[in-house]
Amino acid sequence: MAAASLAPATASFSPAPAPGRVRAAATAAPLLSRRPPGRVLLRVASESSSISGDTLLGLYEKERLSHSLYANEDYDKEMFWENLDADLRYWTRSLRPVQWYPGHIAKTEKELKEQLKLMDVVIEVRDARIPLATSHPKVMMDAWLGNRKRIIVMNREDMVSNEDRNAWASYFANQGTKVVYSNGQLGMGTMKLGRMAKSLASTVNTKRREKGLLPRAVRAGIVGYPNVGKSSLINRLLKRRMCPAAPRPGVTRELKWVRFGSDLELLDSPGILPMRISDQTAAIKLAICDDIGERSYDFADVAAILVQLLVRHPAVGPEAFRRRYRLDMDSDCGKMFVTKLSVHLFNGDASQAAFRILSDYRKGKFGWVALERPPT
Repeated sequence: MAAASLAPATASFSPAPAPGRVRAAATAAPLLSRRPPGRVLLRVASESSSISGDTLLGLYEKERLSHSLYANEDYDKEMFWENLDADLRYWTRSLRPVQWYPGHIAKTEKELKEQLKLMDVVIEVRDARIPLATSHPKVMMDAWLGNRKRIIVMNREDMVSNEDRNAWASYFANQGTKVVYSNGQLGMGTMKLGRMAKSLASTVNTKRREKGLLPRAVRAGIVGYPNVGKSSLINRLLKRRMCPAAPRPGVTRELKWVRFGSDLELLDSPGILPMRISDQTAAIKLAICDDIGERSYDFADVAAILVQLLVRHPAVGPEAFRRRYRLDMDSDCGKMFVTKLSVHLFNGDASQAAFRILSDYRKGKFGWVALERPPT
């Protein structure tokens, strides 16, 4: 099949083609998969691998037109991080957009804006695996912050490596941003967060005393995307369950004030995200990390992208999948592996296979690895 015969809707999960790459039509003989130097597989689709369908995951014809950017001896960590977002954009370009904006968020966002006027400090909680994807747009944060102090909490620090943590620590230190690393499940970092919030807002009571007013408790508003651990963080800080918390998005649905001692008040809020997520690479990361509602994405699509990402990840690679599922990686095609795993373990049910892969990543079965590094 000549390259010119490809339908316009044809797409694939291959990495984004490098600029200026010369593309040649395939010959009649099929191209065989081979293992390149290093541990990342090079995938070239065979001449006969044409699968019907109009979704991104159902088509592979273009695989033979581009080789993996990662399959060479000079592959290293910097190359992975530099090309990751480009590949994600390429893989997701034909997928149904991931969008999730349940009704309670619009109502809460309006109420939150009113409450934030009373705040002395705004605490933004992010997922340490994807700090950029779980950061609110600058326009939204500027409207919330005004002239208030901000603290960024990198929650789930136990789900990333020390190398990931150190990279982000250096990045925020160079920006002069106050950051606390925490584990909301075990309570690590919560006391430091309380001290930092009271320290940053100490001028509030200084001004009140100058005016002859009695001191009051420091007020801190906690904001963040769904399921990043805001309520768990508060519960650990208070050492009792004051806010409903569960490992899924959308549990907290209303604003709630809680008091920590006599000198700190905290406002717990539902997860808030933009009405429309324009960056679909960020949206896919939210789906992988379970930071957006399940109804917004297709499990098989997201799991296939996760497989391709982790196969290339310098801290994971294809061997992790062999050990976990006792299946050989015939290629680094995520869709093919999801299908193979479904036959191996779930009687051909691709949805169950996809859910298992996503759950295994979220539980650290491939090791604790981040999906983002600081921009260079």
